[in-house]
Amino acid sequence: MLPRVLIVEDGFEYHETLGRFVADSFAFTRAGDGAEALAAVAAERFDCLFLDMRFDRIEAGRLLGDLAETAERFNGDPVRATRFLEENQGVYVLAALRAAGCELPAVFSHDFSGEPRRWAALERKYAPVSWLPDNASPAALRELLSGAARGGAGG
Repeated sequence: MLPRVLIVEDGFEYHETLGRFVADSFAFTRAGDGAEALAAVAAERFDCLFLDMRFDRIEAGRLLGDLAETAERFNGDPVRATRFLEENQGVYVLAALRAAGCELPAVFSHDFSGEPRRWAALERKYAPVSWLPDNASPAALRELLSGAARGGAGG
């Protein structure tokens, strides 16, 4: 049986790309937002998570995170707050999944190489977690997802 990966993204590009390049090694299910991801992990068994970081194609009401509280951080500006929630939605989704008891290894599709302090904080808080840049090769995708599906981490 193939390892099962839940892809959480607001579009279909990762589902299509992973399906095209590494479908022989994994079975993929897609969730379009945090609520769908929470429902999926409650209903099905997965071996790992693959998370998009940026969710800018869904309605603001479907974003996880407290918009009013976030707006306070941006001098009451709801536009900047919404943009912040969109740009960091992958972390909010993983936080909600962890709060719901989901301990699956997670892989972010995001390049954290220029943000070592941020990445270290995310690793401490949400392990097991790893990342791949958007332009990762099929071999790198297969290797990291295989390790995550076996319960590994690192990135």
